Amino acid sequence: MDPAAAALVALGHELRGREYRFTTVTPATHGRINSRPRRAPDPLHRIFGWSQPFEPCEIAVELLDLLAAAGELEKNNGPLRSKVRFSTLSDQIYVHSAFPTEAPDSVFFGPDTYRFSRALRHAISDINSGGALTVIDIGCGSGAGGLFATAALQGHARPDLILTDINPKALRYARVNAAINGIDNVRTVLSNVFDNINEGGDLIIANPPYLFDAGGRLYRHGGGNLGFELSLRIVQQGLDRLYPGGRFFLYTGTPVIDGTDCFLEAVKPLLAVRNLAFSYEEIDPDVFGDELDRAPYDCADRIAVVGLTVNI
Repeated sequence: MDPAAAALVALGHELRGREYRFTTVTPATHGRINSRPRRAPDPLHRIFGWSQPFEPCEIAVELLDLLAAAGELEKNNGPLRSKVRFSTLSDQIYVHSAFPTEAPDSVFFGPDTYRFSRALRHAISDINSGGALTVIDIGCGSGAGGLFATAALQGHARPDLILTDINPKALRYARVNAAINGIDNVRTVLSNVFDNINEGGDLIIANPPYLFDAGGRLYRHGGGNLGFELSLRIVQQGLDRLYPGGRFFLYTGTPVIDGTDCFLEAVKPLLAVRNLAFSYEEIDPDVFGDELDRAPYDCADRIAVVGLTVNI
């Protein structure tokens, strides 16, 4: 691990040692909070949670030095700013991009991460294997899904975890997050879905971007006219990579138009041709409601997030 990444790991450990906890909210809520004249009383929350500017005297010297050594300290002529945030999930802590996440290579962590993790915990709760498991997290972002699943499977032999993403910054943060949370047997692969993955897995999971994003941000744009083209591709390729007895779990979004779940209608033929049974659950019926004001979702009733589970 390079010195900058090692400093980011040390910063995560320092925050954990100070009992730092922060739940990251939607960008809309984040913007509302930051527009308030009164700042949060806890400087660590302001700096590493709310991404608010700060003065050097507001932070312990050792934390400031680690942030600078990690290359994540933004210095302008005025106050300082952290270029990363830290969020907590269960007893884990994750580094990701600071607010606002406007850069094309931003690494996002937020409400979808929490929903995905809860759904994932349920989806893997009955996995019972005393042998080694290979877990593949496609489009891992911060690595939260794969690292959370690996921790949940600690009663089994230590899983081998493969974290993949098309975004090099995401893989950098994912490696840091694995180290912060003490999870080894982790390999990161720069890959567009399975393009650079040569093996299969016992558990393949994904929480890909599922919206149409005109800016093409990697963490948000899911491709196609309605944003779920990437999700379909992950299903198609992922099912072919599952080992016998393996499980595939996808968390994604779908527009519901005139009562029809568009993603479900598109994915059913992929499953039918393989003669595979599946379970499908609507996890949240109404997310990203602001998207309904503009194309392509101005014809939709709502946008839902769903979970697809397939066993081979």
